[in-house]
Amino acid sequence: MLKQEAVRAEANVLFLLFQQLRPKQWTKNLLVFAALIFSFQVANVDLLIRSVAGFLLFCFVSGCVYILNDFVDREADRQHPEKRDRPMASGALNPYLALSFGFVLLLAAIAVGLYLEPLFGVLLIVYFAINVAYSFRLKHVVIIDVMIIASGFVFRAIGGALVIDVPFTPWFLLCTMLLALFLAISKRRHELYLLQNNKGSHRKVLESYSPELLNQLNSIVITATIMSYALYTFTSGHTIHLMWTIPLVIYGIFRYLYLILMEEKGGKPERDLFQDKHILITVLLYGLAVVVILNYFE
Repeated sequence: MLKQEAVRAEANVLFLLFQQLRPKQWTKNLLVFAALIFSFQVANVDLLIRSVAGFLLFCFVSGCVYILNDFVDREADRQHPEKRDRPMASGALNPYLALSFGFVLLLAAIAVGLYLEPLFGVLLIVYFAINVAYSFRLKHVVIIDVMIIASGFVFRAIGGALVIDVPFTPWFLLCTMLLALFLAISKRRHELYLLQNNKGSHRKVLESYSPELLNQLNSIVITATIMSYALYTFTSGHTIHLMWTIPLVIYGIFRYLYLILMEEKGGKPERDLFQDKHILITVLLYGLAVVVILNYFE
């Protein structure tokens, strides 16, 4: 009986550690596959395996960032209506055990990344370092905080290209950064909505934001995103038939803006992607359209 309870306890700890890596947010790391999709003509099994490996390594390193972030924020998270249920904030998982697990996982992920592609390994190190700076200081600096969040998506896009050794265009990286800024700004807006009566008690930087400011920033970023993507389709070096994907990009952005302004969502983009059928179908159609256009019109 005691042995069974011990096994159950160990299994529960392993589950909590896995949960602490926030697997539900691993959808963000799917951006690693963007380079493979836009290099569809030269794709093969080896490149697919390397992309999958890159995806998993980003999942593990980003998971270590979440562990560190939750370790630092565990007291503040207890005041948040949703984040208080996280393993460390709720008290279900020993914070120092989670921190030790994250340290070992980080070393292993970086070692594999350096072996797979040295520059990719260096990118993982820089990605983690910037997010450490975010967790301890930069998340309290207005504007800089959302730019750091957006930079994580740019790192994923660059990492996806490095791991399969294909070039990436500045326009594509600019589109990625602007779209990521849109998601980050929308996330801050959602946090203001949840904590509108006591916004400074959870995240200090929220005291420097207002819905009006965030709405204005989103207007600028959305405009720049659509223009940058339109220019990318004509200057990327691929077929100009990529322009037929522009309406899908516009609709996807407008639909997400609708969810933010009309349904007060935006706090969890990875959840909204799967829960909103309109956005999910749009993303799938976009991916299919890119593959078909590059395969038959390039």
